[in-house]
Amino acid sequence: MARILGRVLPPTLQGQMLILVFLVVFGTLFISGAIFATFIGDISKKQISKRALDIGNGLALMPVVRDTLNRGKDPGGRIQHLSEAVRRKTDAQFIVVADAASIRYSHPDPSKIGKRFVGGDESRALTTGEAYVSEATGTLGPSLRSIVPVVDAAGRVIGFVSVGYLKTRVMEIVKGYQREPATLIFMLFVVVLLGATGIARYVKKQTLGLEPREIAALYLDRQAILESIRDGIVAVGEAGELRLINQAARQLLDLDTETRLIGKSIDEVFAGRDFLDLLKTDVKVPPGEVHADGRTFLFSSVPIVYSGAACGVVASFRRMEDFHRLRQELRQTKAFSEMLRGQAHEYSNKLHTLAGLLQMEAYQEAIDLITKESTGLQQFIQILAEAVPHPALAAIIMGKYNRALEMKVDFRFNPDSSMGKLPEGYDTDRLITIIGNLIDNALEAAAGFSGRSPSIQIFMTDIGHDLIFEIEDSGPGIAPAHQEKIFEKSYSTKNPVKGQRGIHGVGLYLVDHCVKDLGGHLMVSVGDLGGALFTLSLPKHLAQGETS
Repeated sequence: MARILGRVLPPTLQGQMLILVFLVVFGTLFISGAIFATFIGDISKKQISKRALDIGNGLALMPVVRDTLNRGKDPGGRIQHLSEAVRRKTDAQFIVVADAASIRYSHPDPSKIGKRFVGGDESRALTTGEAYVSEATGTLGPSLRSIVPVVDAAGRVIGFVSVGYLKTRVMEIVKGYQREPATLIFMLFVVVLLGATGIARYVKKQTLGLEPREIAALYLDRQAILESIRDGIVAVGEAGELRLINQAARQLLDLDTETRLIGKSIDEVFAGRDFLDLLKTDVKVPPGEVHADGRTFLFSSVPIVYSGAACGVVASFRRMEDFHRLRQELRQTKAFSEMLRGQAHEYSNKLHTLAGLLQMEAYQEAIDLITKESTGLQQFIQILAEAVPHPALAAIIMGKYNRALEMKVDFRFNPDSSMGKLPEGYDTDRLITIIGNLIDNALEAAAGFSGRSPSIQIFMTDIGHDLIFEIEDSGPGIAPAHQEKIFEKSYSTKNPVKGQRGIHGVGLYLVDHCVKDLGGHLMVSVGDLGGALFTLSLPKHLAQGETS
């Protein structure tokens, strides 16, 4: 049935509603009208029949009618005059008085007086004395007529009175009664169609002018898009009810993925969470940090505006650690790009030097230059490859080594280091973030301090139950009063002064979060190079699936 309607109905919502309402209303009114017309017709016929019987009974009881029929003759035509007088005062079309032999004493056509009554439906009245209404065809045509017996004082039937209405007249009367209801039904039909048109336009306005298929397609597209993004998405209605929540939001907030939340109050769903009040505001909330369930999220929201009025809020949020990691990766990528640019410039200078030595035929000096450059790099690569077989960890250290060359910082990798394969499933991303930030801070501290020859040293080992990393520099070190503050967000001493070191306001904050996520510890002390020594201890058994 749905397929048939889909093929027949027009594609527009307004057209579909008009046609469907038209069919329903037309069918309802047609059936109701037919039943009502039949009902009116039956009532009209009963009223006409009753009127005919009443007129007939009145005439049958008149003494002049009884006396004339008893005598068997009416030379003065009194019955004819009486019958015609009554007929003209009523709406009857004929009144016939006849004797027991069915001989007429009156008739609208005087020429029919004295002749036999036509129709044959009078016998029951003459034999049983019963008054009734019948349908028969007389000299004037088919008619609805009453037959009323005339009884004398002795109780004998001496004749009858017939009062009739031609069927054409009966139909005119019935149609007259039916015409007014039919007009009302037609007017009702027109009003319903106009109402259906208005409703269709209102519904289309409520659906922003979209057709049903477009709405269905938008809904399916929206569901697919919402479930494909990693950010948590929440939509709230005017009354504070939850309109939408994707799976990412459920997972980030530890909400049951099977429980139906749509339609519930946000006070119930997000009880106790910092961003609850932000979901109730009708102004734009720029990206910022909020806390929920012991975690930090990057939260933002925008109001849903329709016809100039706010009618809800859409909010998005993601873990702050993910945001910091992306920002750190971007920073490292930019730094690596700058490092490559610097290395290209430095090696260009060395190639120019080598070309000059060859042109001057200083071959031994050229050989010494090549040997010096290749030996130092090859030795570092060999030591690193033997000590750190993990490719990602080795790559970050190698990248920082190249950056140290550009910054003119002596980069030392302790040859006693030993870092075998990381446990399967270990959160390498967090580990790389920690090591990368600590080395960056060490390089900046060493390069920015003129009190000592700039250098850093790295040591790592996986002996025992923990992964141990030591990163020290020749910088100014960290004063005891600042050793707790350096892990606070936005704390920065970008321009180093005595007793402090040049650090970024986010790097060590992110490091501290990652260390805690991995269940480790990070300590700050004074190193052998005179600057800060960061000692990192991470348990081996904490895999990625166990991180908070």
